[in-house]
Amino acid sequence: MAKIRFALIAFVAAFALASAAHAIEVGDKAPDFELTSTQGGKLKLSSFQGKKNVLIEFYVLDFTPT
Repeated sequence: MAKIRFALIAFVAAFALASAAHAIEVGDKAPDFELTSTQGGKLKLSSFQGKKNVLIEFYVLDFTPT
């Protein structure tokens, strides 16, 4: 039982440390990424280069505004 507990803690800690190493700080340039739009098209952050502002909102499906 102790071996399983240790393995589980080590597994969780490894993912926690890995995600912290790639964290974005305030003022950092956002990495380029691609998302699927609500109409099914692909949107890439770099396609908005030179535009004034980009705002991305994430909604829980149950509370998506219509």
